[in-house]
Amino acid sequence: MARGYLVLEDGTVYEGSLFGYRSSAEGEVVFGTGMSGYQESLTDPSFRGQILVMTYPLAGDYGIVDGYSQSEHVHVRGLVVRENCTEPTDMYGGKTLDSFLKENKVPGISGIDTRDLVIRLRDGGSMKGAITDIDVPPEDTLKKLNRMPLPMTKNLVSEVSCKDILISKTGKDLTVGVIDCGTKSAILDGLASRFNVVIFPYDTPADVIIEHGLNGIMITNGPGNPSHKCILDTVVKTEKELASCLPMYGICFGSQTLALALGAETYKMKFGHRGSNQPVKFEDRVYITSQNHGYAVDFNSLDGTDLIADQINVNDGTVEGCRHRDLPIFSTQYHPEAKPGPADTLFLFDRFGKVMKEGRL
Repeated sequence: MARGYLVLEDGTVYEGSLFGYRSSAEGEVVFGTGMSGYQESLTDPSFRGQILVMTYPLAGDYGIVDGYSQSEHVHVRGLVVRENCTEPTDMYGGKTLDSFLKENKVPGISGIDTRDLVIRLRDGGSMKGAITDIDVPPEDTLKKLNRMPLPMTKNLVSEVSCKDILISKTGKDLTVGVIDCGTKSAILDGLASRFNVVIFPYDTPADVIIEHGLNGIMITNGPGNPSHKCILDTVVKTEKELASCLPMYGICFGSQTLALALGAETYKMKFGHRGSNQPVKFEDRVYITSQNHGYAVDFNSLDGTDLIADQINVNDGTVEGCRHRDLPIFSTQYHPEAKPGPADTLFLFDRFGKVMKEGRL
C-alpha cells in the first residue's frame, strides 16, 4: 500500500498508508468523536474545507449504503483514521470506504496514531494540515500550509447552498421555508414528513421569501464562519428583516446566524464539537445530542439582547440553544435530526410546528 504523510501547520508529521483517491489535500484538521456514522459525516456539507480525523480506531467496518448520505457528495477534503477496514461486514452490504472515497476523489490516510493526533488538536486547537504522497518532502508541504489561508476565510456556504428555489407541497397544513446554508438531507426529511417545504438559496432576500406565504422559517446547518461578511450581508440581514414577521428556528450554523441577527456575537472554538455524544441541559433534563460545529454563540454577548440561553453544554458550558423573550424564535446548536447519533431531541421538529401554528413559543 502506498505511503504518505499528514503534515500539520505546527510542523508535526505523521506517516501512514494512503487509501481512497490518490491526491494531496489541504484543509482545517478537526476530529469527530462518533463511534460510527462516517458516511453521514463525510457527506455533511458542514465539513466543507476540513480534513476529518475519526477518534474511534476503526473505520470502514460496515459498507457505504444508499440512503445514509446527507448530500450528493463527500464534502471533507480528506479523512484520517487509525485503521481502514478493507473487508466490511456483509450484514448491510454496500461499498467499501476506500471505493467511496475514490469515487468522490477524496484522499484518506490510515495507520496514524490518532490518539496522539487528537490530543495535539485538543491541546493546540484545530489547525491547518495536508495529506500528501511520501514523495513530497514534509518541509515543502509545511511552507505551503504557512501560506495557505484557513478555509473559513472563504464563503463556504455559497459552495453548498442550493442554487434555485425548490418547492415541495404535499398537502400538509403548514408550510415551512428553509434558508439553505448547507443543509443535511435528514433535516429536509424531518421537515417534509410534517410540513410543506420551500427551500431557498442562502442569499435569497427577505421580500422574496415572504412572497411564498410561509408559516415559519428554518435556518440550517452549514460550513464556515457565521460572521463572514458575505453571510452578514445575506443570511443575517434576511433574518433581521424576517424576525418580526415569521416564527423562526435555527439549527447549528443557523443558531449562530440567528444570534448575530438579534444582536449577539459568535466566536471560533478551540476545537469545536463534532460527534454524537454531546450532553446538553435543556428544561431540567440532559439530552445526548449530535453536533458538528467549530463556532459558538458568545454567552456574555447575550446581555442587552432579547435572547435567553436556555440550553447549555454540560461538558464545557457553551451555549447550545437560545429563545427570544417575546418573539416565536428559538435555536439549537446541536442537530435534532441526528444522522448520525441519537434522536432524543427529534421532538423539536414537532415543537416548531406548534410554534408556527400558534405564533408563540
